Amino acid sequence: MVKKGETSPITIARIRAALRYRFNLRADQSSFEEIDQNIRDGIEIKGTNLWVLMLAIFIASIGLNVNSTAVIIGAMLISPLMGPIMGVGYGVGINDYLLIKKALNNLLISFLIGLFTSTLYFLISPLSVAQSELLARTTPTIWDVLIALFGGLAGIIASTRKGKSNVIPGVAIATALMPPLCTAGYGMANGSMEMFFGAFYLFFINCVFIAFATLLLVGYLNPPHKRFVSEEMERRVTRYIYAVVLCTVLPSIYLAYGLVTREVFNSRANEFVKNELVFEKSFIAKQQIYPDKKVIDITLVGQRVSDESLSELSKKLERYRLSNAKLAIHQTVIKELDEASLKKSLLTDILNTNQQAFDSKNKQLQELQDELSKLRAQQGQQAEDLKEQQKIFAELVAQYPQVTKLAVAKTDVHQTGHAEKLPILLINIASKKTLSREERRRIVAWLKVKTGVDQVKITLEAD
Repeated sequence: MVKKGETSPITIARIRAALRYRFNLRADQSSFEEIDQNIRDGIEIKGTNLWVLMLAIFIASIGLNVNSTAVIIGAMLISPLMGPIMGVGYGVGINDYLLIKKALNNLLISFLIGLFTSTLYFLISPLSVAQSELLARTTPTIWDVLIALFGGLAGIIASTRKGKSNVIPGVAIATALMPPLCTAGYGMANGSMEMFFGAFYLFFINCVFIAFATLLLVGYLNPPHKRFVSEEMERRVTRYIYAVVLCTVLPSIYLAYGLVTREVFNSRANEFVKNELVFEKSFIAKQQIYPDKKVIDITLVGQRVSDESLSELSKKLERYRLSNAKLAIHQTVIKELDEASLKKSLLTDILNTNQQAFDSKNKQLQELQDELSKLRAQQGQQAEDLKEQQKIFAELVAQYPQVTKLAVAKTDVHQTGHAEKLPILLINIASKKTLSREERRRIVAWLKVKTGVDQVKITLEAD
């Protein structure tokens, strides 16, 4: 008898049977001999596979260079890099050291050839600007670890099935082995070791966790193993494996924490600015948020905001969970002329004076109107200049992430032998890392085209 509120043993057995039926990985599994042969065949990088790898590297490099996602995906689909990586995990899973050695040799050869090919391409490419697709492969996080792990599991599961499926191409796209390898080549070609190591770390994460995922599934399927010399050796190898996995994942967790912290600060700071920095006769001309320094930098243009109001704004930061943030506000005060009152006053004076006074006041009125027009034009030009400088700064940082500050001034130079004055653009750049001579030359050439000024002078300072 089943008491009220209790679950019948028959019901539990049915649920277990249904779960086993749905989640059974052995139903369409190939034989262990076929699995072993398929993985071993995919390890070797030579002949056709080698040429396909080099061509895929060129295609991916071009896609990164021109910022084309579709081209990058195409390169990932034809890449043969998955074979050696899965071979490493499979070899560890069955204790086959010769297989591990062969897979690692082929993976190393693939990496070196891929790095050489991509570096060669970026050395001869006329396009040297780091596009968003390149920059996205330089800061791996814990999410890249999870993608590689789950993608690797999907890949090895598909490789052990009897029928062919579209899983392997999908895994190649998701784990994205080609783009970080090509980005490392871009870093080598342009002398950016920061970009090289960031991209190499992402490639290393993908390799380690695809191999680790393969090892996990091989442990579940339990194919025929080769025996270790001793149990102590087996335990030692296991410890080494988990040590490598742990050392790989820890930096990505730190980077992910930093990324999340910065995004949260940006979101809260933008919400604070949107809701609180609203003034009747002033507007925000420039807004910069520095999450690493916890600084919100605002430039206001218009009527001056009182110190009491600014103090109240700083107190409101805590409402947006920005208690550790610093609010820096710079004000550019523009005095407004009341044109209607001025005209009324002048007309009253004119009625009480003679014709000569009338002419004099009329002239004054015209001069004041001209001054008012100039002030309005100046106000508009200041706003336009601020927007243009902000745009130039954003584009410069996208090309050279080490740049932290930019000051722009346009003036005229008078030279002997020249009757007319010559415009010159003065640029002051602060960067974390010193810009090379070639980088300064590129910036000067870019600014000439961007601003239309033939003479550009750059001064540098360390940040």
